Amino acid sequence: MSTTDEERDCTPVQTRPSRPVVIVTGASRGLGLAICRHLQRLDRFRLVPTARSASLGRLNALGLGEREHVWPHALDVTDGDQRERLIEDVVEKWGRVDVLINNAGVMTRAVVEHVVESDRMAQMSVNYRAPMELARAVLPGMRARRFGRIINISSVGGMMAMPTMSVYSASKFALEGASEALAYEVRPWNVFVTLVQPGFINSDGIEQVRYTDRSRNSLQDETSPYFSHYKYMSSFIEKIMGRVRATPEIVAAKVVKVIDAKRPSIRTAGTIDAFLFSALRRLLPRDLYHEILYRSLPGIREWGKLDE
Repeated sequence: MSTTDEERDCTPVQTRPSRPVVIVTGASRGLGLAICRHLQRLDRFRLVPTARSASLGRLNALGLGEREHVWPHALDVTDGDQRERLIEDVVEKWGRVDVLINNAGVMTRAVVEHVVESDRMAQMSVNYRAPMELARAVLPGMRARRFGRIINISSVGGMMAMPTMSVYSASKFALEGASEALAYEVRPWNVFVTLVQPGFINSDGIEQVRYTDRSRNSLQDETSPYFSHYKYMSSFIEKIMGRVRATPEIVAAKVVKVIDAKRPSIRTAGTIDAFLFSALRRLLPRDLYHEILYRSLPGIREWGKLDE
């Protein structure tokens, strides 16, 4: 007698709660805002959009102010006390957290030589440490109810690294590894962890890029050995982001599909280019893959010329 997939999977499946309680970090702009608007339009969730205190007014202006099923909350994801207070307040108000969407993130543009320890920790605190701490805070309740969804917004930068973005990729690689381990750990309680990996998105995200003191100086100094790295990579990324058809709304729709899935995958591509990059990495021999990427870098023939 054959065994069905349902019988082979020992994961206990619980009834999905009515009006799941969803926390979204980094909700005041970009993808986080698009996710919140999508969830709000569906009108079948209780939504907690979070943002820094200074951005709460922006949420109100964008239609995400407090109402029956929407409760904005101040949160600096790097502040442990604020993270703890958020979970306590949501549980007190609505009894539980069913879905955590770790969307808040920053991107630092700098070559390795231009990153000092404080820069590195600032990047890791937002993109890796905060999501894992928030996940840790909601897991006891999810395990007790045997239902939960943790969705971590990763990036193509979490599966392939690019020059001038080492510390950003490091934070996303860390998030990917920890999320994969977590997915195995909590699945017995019907808690599913998913990494959504967007590629290039046509949004204002480029305006939020951070530079270290050294990378900013190098970008402005044509005699810097790394000037060409920053010049060509910055213009290339800005051009691509202005031309791609992928929007935050498209990625937000995929996030909602993950919430609704009975057994969501550990990874899902947020955009078509993310799917293509993943396929390229899997199918090509490793050395050939890296050689193709290196030769495809914008302005690569100009890199290093100042040292000749």
